[in-house]
Amino acid sequence: MAANRNRRLIMWLGMAALALVPPVSLALSQPYYVDLFTRILIFSIAALSLDLIISYGGMLSFGHAVYLGVGAYAVGIADAYGIDSGLFQLLVAAAATAAIATFIGLVSLRTSGVHFIMITLAFSQMIYFLSISVNKFGGEDGMTLNQRGQFGSLIPLDNANVLYYFVFAFLALFLWIQSHLVRSRFGMVIRGARTNPRRMAALGFPVFRYQLGAFVISGVMCGVAGALLAEQALFVSPAIMQWSRSGEIMVMVIMGGMGTLFGPILGAVAYLVLEDVLTGLTQYWGFFLGIILVAIILMGRQGIMSLVYGLRWKSSHG
Repeated sequence: MAANRNRRLIMWLGMAALALVPPVSLALSQPYYVDLFTRILIFSIAALSLDLIISYGGMLSFGHAVYLGVGAYAVGIADAYGIDSGLFQLLVAAAATAAIATFIGLVSLRTSGVHFIMITLAFSQMIYFLSISVNKFGGEDGMTLNQRGQFGSLIPLDNANVLYYFVFAFLALFLWIQSHLVRSRFGMVIRGARTNPRRMAALGFPVFRYQLGAFVISGVMCGVAGALLAEQALFVSPAIMQWSRSGEIMVMVIMGGMGTLFGPILGAVAYLVLEDVLTGLTQYWGFFLGIILVAIILMGRQGIMSLVYGLRWKSSHG
């Protein structure tokens, strides 16, 4: 009970800190931080979506970035045809990723373990190479958007601070949905299926349908993140769905703490801030980031969240 209370407190404090980024950036006269943390929030949504199926469902997908790409291209293609309604673009991104995730899930969820990993990776690479071959939408060079999605005068996304809080609202919404989802009967079933799917099936639960539902929800969340990424960057390219991008999202989840709800968000913050700092210091930033990641994992099984819990325990018992 106390542990759950502490986790909720850490989550609320973390979200409050993220909400303060624009005013702090303004006070420091550093508008760059608003753009950086907008990108961080977007990847936090992607990491949160992957954590749902890995930590709670035991589905180790290595092609999750494909949904990021499909969501981004849904916005880019709508923009190319002159459709500037932001709501329409987001709905198309969600619908497209739902359809792709359903198809991939129907095939990949009939396997498990290494075979599941390889099938999700194979589908990801297939769609990646398909996006390269479609020259109408930029091919390998990608495509530039004409403008950001229009939501009327109340939500002018051309304003960096408005865009930040727009993305922040989606992160808060998905965090709330996932926190309720994992505690619901649905969450109990997918967690039970992770450890013993045969027993759950014997109890009368349609395990495959529950797993597919979780897989599709995860894909839609990541697809919305992709749409938001396109809105921020005003650019879409196949590079967004490379297998290495899936690996980066997985690193964010592991780095922050699998199954800790706020951990993936913390992992996205740590990974992208470290990337930004280290790239400014050395061209070998990946090597040093790897060392830091190994150190974090060795210090606690739940990544950075293990360190946060440890510090809090020491402060309350010191």
